[in-house]
Amino acid sequence: MISKAKLALLSLGAMVVWSTASPASAEDWTRKTAHGGELSRSVGPDGNVYTGSTTRTGPNGGTYTSGSTCKAGVVDRCSRSYSATGPNGKTVSGQRYSAAGPFRGRSVGSFTGPNGNTVHGFRRWRR
Repeated sequence: MISKAKLALLSLGAMVVWSTASPASAEDWTRKTAHGGELSRSVGPDGNVYTGSTTRTGPNGGTYTSGSTCKAGVVDRCSRSYSATGPNGKTVSGQRYSAAGPFRGRSVGSFTGPNGNTVHGFRRWRR
C-alpha cells in the first residue's frame, strides 16, 4: 500500500512532467534580430491562441513595431497592427483583421499615412 506522502509526491511529479511536456512550453520564444530588433511568439494554454510581436530600429533611427494575435479553429481569425516612425518623426500605422475558413476567407484593414489620411480596404477569396 502506498502512503499518503508517497502518493502526494508521485502526483506532484506527474504534474511537473505533464506541464513541461505541454505544447505551450515548447512554443514560447524570444530572439534578437541581426539589426537590433526583437521577435517574440507565445501560445496560449489551450494551444489555440498565438500572439507575436516585432520591434526594429533602423540604421537611421526609424522604428517599426508590430503585434499580432491569431486564434485557431474551424475558422482561423487573426488581427495585426503595426506602426512605424521615421527619423524625421513622421508616423504611419495600420491594422488588419482576417478570418479564413475551409472554403473562403475575408480580410479588412486600414492604413494611416504620414499626412493623417486613412485608407480602408476589404478583400474576399475562395480556396
